[in-house]
Amino acid sequence: MANQQTLQGNWNEIAGKIREKWGQLTDDDLSRFKGDAQQLAGLIQRKTGVAREEIDKFLHDVSAEGGAAIGRIAETAREYASQAADLARENVERVGETMRDGYASAEKIVKKRPAESVVAVFGAGLIAGVALAILLRSK
Repeated sequence: MANQQTLQGNWNEIAGKIREKWGQLTDDDLSRFKGDAQQLAGLIQRKTGVAREEIDKFLHDVSAEGGAAIGRIAETAREYASQAADLARENVERVGETMRDGYASAEKIVKKRPAESVVAVFGAGLIAGVALAILLRSK
């Protein structure tokens, strides 16, 4: 017999396959038994006259297909998540290396030319302060 959870989780797909196989079933017929495999099998048997074993096998096969599809989707999602995590790790490492290189370069320049470095930083701070003061005054 089909798994209740699988029937409920993949109902639209399963209902479509049921309508393909047994066209005499209406949407109203199927909507009354959404997710209840026993009642659904009984309805199909009453409406079509098909043997219960054939109905159970069909429902089992259809729900197994749906479960396999969900498994494939989950596996694909896991692969994408793993790739995204790997890419994020690589980018973090690359940014860290760039920052360390920039810090080392700045340190070399300051050690090589300390007076010019102090003047440059003071000038940049002065310009930033003036710009900030102008912005705050304009509001």
